[in-house]
Amino acid sequence: MFSVDINCDMGEGIGNDELIMPFISSASIACGYHAGSEETMKQTIDLCLEYNVAIGAHPSFPDRANFGRTEMDLSYAAIYGLVTDQLIAISKIAKNANAILHHVKPHGALYNMSAKNIVLASTIARAVRDFDPTLILYGLAGSFSIGEAGKYGLKTYNEAFADRTYQDDGSLTSRKQPGSLIESSVQVTAQVLQMIKQKTVTAVSGHTVPVVAETICIHGDGEHAVDFAKAIHQTLRENNIVKKI
Repeated sequence: MFSVDINCDMGEGIGNDELIMPFISSASIACGYHAGSEETMKQTIDLCLEYNVAIGAHPSFPDRANFGRTEMDLSYAAIYGLVTDQLIAISKIAKNANAILHHVKPHGALYNMSAKNIVLASTIARAVRDFDPTLILYGLAGSFSIGEAGKYGLKTYNEAFADRTYQDDGSLTSRKQPGSLIESSVQVTAQVLQMIKQKTVTAVSGHTVPVVAETICIHGDGEHAVDFAKAIHQTLRENNIVKKI
């Protein structure tokens, strides 16, 4: 039997978190740097507890103006510090709610840069390890993020994306390019099934690319996020695929 974690980026002020919660198994919660606040972190953690959804941190560059999706040239020491600071912030709120942090998933530009930059990936992994070595690191499947986290003894989840298109090297199509986002529930569910069952994804070129999908992301800020979450949930049920945490 196949099993997969379905995660969603949450606490970003989009307003659809509770509508998505019944259909996912883990949530990556904005820690205030690209979106969110102490109050939204608390509200989202409370929803996770209500719907039995695993709680994760979603640290970002300090870039609310661009929703954390613009690359920043910071020192590795600064990146170590900003990841640690965001983990401290959300863990304090989780502790007050008698909740346990499950994972860490970098957001936006920080995520994409760490997938390609081995030193940045190592810096993030070290920050997570030093904060709490039991946390799972979510990173782009097969990337430096996964490899470096493993070197630090962290458990990892290779992440694939339901609502994004892929390039031949297994990277995501840049949001600056047309066709980077998938807009159809039919296409989303087909891609999810392919990634789980065949361990491949079809790139925009038409080539078949290997992919490991231990966790699959739905972007909570996407226009069709709620519809996609429902469609994926139903498709998994119809194919006897278990949602795991």
